[in-house]
Amino acid sequence: MNAQTMTLPADWRDFLALTKPRVMTLVVFTGLCGMLAAPVTIHPVLGFTAVLCIALGAGAAGALNQWYEADLDAKMKRTRGRPLPAGRMDRQSALHFGVGLAIFSVLLMGLAVNLPAAAILTVSILFYVLIYTVWLKRRTPQNIVIGGAAGAFPPLIGWAAATGDIALLPFLLFSLVFLWTPPHFWALALFVKTDYANAGVPMLPVVAGERTTRVQIGLYTLPMAAVAILPWPLGLTGAVYGVSAIVLTAVFGVLALRVATRTTQPDDAMKPEKRLFAWSILYLFAMFGALVADRWMPHA
Repeated sequence: MNAQTMTLPADWRDFLALTKPRVMTLVVFTGLCGMLAAPVTIHPVLGFTAVLCIALGAGAAGALNQWYEADLDAKMKRTRGRPLPAGRMDRQSALHFGVGLAIFSVLLMGLAVNLPAAAILTVSILFYVLIYTVWLKRRTPQNIVIGGAAGAFPPLIGWAAATGDIALLPFLLFSLVFLWTPPHFWALALFVKTDYANAGVPMLPVVAGERTTRVQIGLYTLPMAAVAILPWPLGLTGAVYGVSAIVLTAVFGVLALRVATRTTQPDDAMKPEKRLFAWSILYLFAMFGALVADRWMPHA
């Protein structure tokens, strides 16, 4: 029997791995914060349901991404242990699981919460699967730039779940995540460039080189920083968020500048790219946490 068709029985851990739980954590958090930052209070049961739907939708997108990219994952060191390339699950099971999760999450959001939130959730799943995974990922080094919108939808969904509409603040939160994605992901791509090259994925470091990628990280950090701080001067948030945004973004900017201007090759464990990548994750958690703290703290 062909090795590609031999699969071991999948268990619950394999289905969980299909949902990309580590990625889902950030998606769920930003969606929850978007909901908590809204000017109205959602019923706890509906709020829990909305967050559950965001998690299920993100899991569905992750599963469908792995179903479509099983061949790429098999070629990359950091992904070859996933259920499909490792032979612990067949592709049809992953497809059915992903489609089922997607349909259930959207239907539940629409029936239990509201239609605007369900509509944005639908767009986010389709964007990640069809626009990023199917269309962009294998075709252009701008895959992360355009595809970054997929991960930026959760604050919009959370806000819409609470209010039933969209306002300027959640749009700025969407823009923050959208502009954050290229420097975050390109920092990762710089130290796993060989993986992407082996798989034939046209990530920016592979097709344009490390120097161009570092410069682009620095350039994208500038509009990201502006959008991160903008809610405060616009009067959409208070000083708790504003001061936090300035401090956190300043640290991000310093790390991005070190990446952008690096000319030497330090020890692998101390690479500025790894520091920026690690901070970028903490940064988004902290920024959205500050947003919620600002919303719920009493103001004079």
